[in-house]
Amino acid sequence: MSWGTELWDQFDNLEKHTQWGIDILEKYIKFVKERTEIELSYAKQLRNLSKKYQPKKNSKEEEEYKYTSCKAFISTLNEMNDYAGQHEVISENMTSHIVGDLARYIQELKQERKSNFHDGRKAQQHIETCWKQLESSKRRFERDCKEADRAQQYFEKMDADINVTKADVEKARQQAQIRHQMAEDSKADYSSILQKFNHEQHEYYHTHIPNIFQKIQEMEERRIVKIGESMKTYAEVDRQVIPIIGKCLDGIVKAAESIDQKNDSQLVIEAYKSGFEPPGDIEFEDYTQPMKRTVSDNSLSNSRGEGKPELKFGGKSKGKLWPFIKKNKSPKQQKEPLSHRFNEFMTTKPKIHCFRSLKRGGATPEDFSNLPPEQRRKKLQQKVDELNKEIQKEMDQRDAITKMKDVYLKNPQMGDPASLDHKLAEVSQTIEKLRLETQKFEAWLAEVEGRLPARSEQARRQSGLYDSQHPPTVNNCAQDRESPDGSYTEEQSQESEVKVLATDFDDEFDDEEPLPAIGTCKALYTFEGQNEGTISVVEGETLYVIEEDKGDGWTRIRRNEDEEGYVPTSYVEVYLDKNAKGAKTYI
Repeated sequence: MSWGTELWDQFDNLEKHTQWGIDILEKYIKFVKERTEIELSYAKQLRNLSKKYQPKKNSKEEEEYKYTSCKAFISTLNEMNDYAGQHEVISENMTSHIVGDLARYIQELKQERKSNFHDGRKAQQHIETCWKQLESSKRRFERDCKEADRAQQYFEKMDADINVTKADVEKARQQAQIRHQMAEDSKADYSSILQKFNHEQHEYYHTHIPNIFQKIQEMEERRIVKIGESMKTYAEVDRQVIPIIGKCLDGIVKAAESIDQKNDSQLVIEAYKSGFEPPGDIEFEDYTQPMKRTVSDNSLSNSRGEGKPELKFGGKSKGKLWPFIKKNKSPKQQKEPLSHRFNEFMTTKPKIHCFRSLKRGGATPEDFSNLPPEQRRKKLQQKVDELNKEIQKEMDQRDAITKMKDVYLKNPQMGDPASLDHKLAEVSQTIEKLRLETQKFEAWLAEVEGRLPARSEQARRQSGLYDSQHPPTVNNCAQDRESPDGSYTEEQSQESEVKVLATDFDDEFDDEEPLPAIGTCKALYTFEGQNEGTISVVEGETLYVIEEDKGDGWTRIRRNEDEEGYVPTSYVEVYLDKNAKGAKTYI
């Protein structure tokens, strides 16, 4: 099968076909280029997606990614970043191995095609020239034969005419001979050109054209093979990254399998554990007994040596529920016995909020005293670790300066040892400051760890014996106190007890008239008031303020005449009426 023998007369069609083959190759190159652009765009979008959901450094969001599920998500993002990198590899390999290679090949192919068809056209022009020569000699031979025939006829006519002189007849005969000789010469020339043309034509159709068409056929077959190899490369480029993409997907599966729900639950405990004990049982209130104006057995006066303490409603146990807070009013709700409130008021020392425990939303105290014990311990421990790292860093710097100074002493030409004394002194002062700071935070940490109950002491705490055996002491305004929702505040004891007349006390709690509103407030968050004395609010709700924050982090509000109670001050935005009675301005 050869184009030279089978398609000897299809020069123009072969020219069109080979041009179509080049067009197909260029179309395939364009297809691969667009695929590489898609891969790059896809990789870029994947990287942007991964970057978008990465936690920001030194932000609160980064702290939340300590859970195993969040860590798995971070691993997924990292694997997707690597996954995007493989698509970039696909684009690069296709560009270099296919697009670049085919672009170079197509230039060579065009040059080869141009050369082959140039040779073909040259052979065509040569055979056409030979054909024209043959036609010209043929026409000349034909013309000379006709002229010789006419000259012969004219001679015969003149020879038969008796009226013509011999001279005219001889002239006609000579003319006929000349014409006949010219015809013979034309015949010989025509025969020679014909033989030459036949030879050239044979060479053209059996040698030149077959050779040229064979080269064109080989060129076209190489083009077909090349595009097939490019398609194989196209698939191989994808196949080469499949193992790495598989590893990326395996990494995502491994990250998913590393999720530990129990560990995450423990981390939630560590993050939000306050260190407080849950409230104890509320004792039965016997209304059949007459009111006794005596001191509560479980009050702070118990430290005077009175009998074995008993857990009372208003005692300093972890089960107290803030007896001074009025319950939500309702038409059917009964009032608390005044005996309990009077005894609590007579025996409990006034609670003055520590100035180090700032209101929520303000600046955080240096010793983190605004946090619950367990959270405060964690923050202090974290601060101590950070200070120790800074100390170690400064000590390494001091050692480096010391070594440099020794080198300068041994080799004075390298530098002046005295020039390092100032820097060495600065580093030493910094280390000393950091050590003092560390000692301060370690002291606070020891204080907190001393107050936190051990696991073996929890039962003793709940029984009430712990408080009786360890009377409360004043330690830099840091005694524990529980608020209605279990949040942590601090209090300070005064050395003298407050004594109030029973009549004044009864007047305060027996007042049937509702407290006047001193302003309004808007709930910033939803609060579920589950403890006694609190009230539930819904985000966005507007209520009346009847008692502002006394420094313990709680504000007393009223929804209507029958519903009032306390909510955390940080949960509401208060708008006080400056003209209202009892309104105060905080600076």
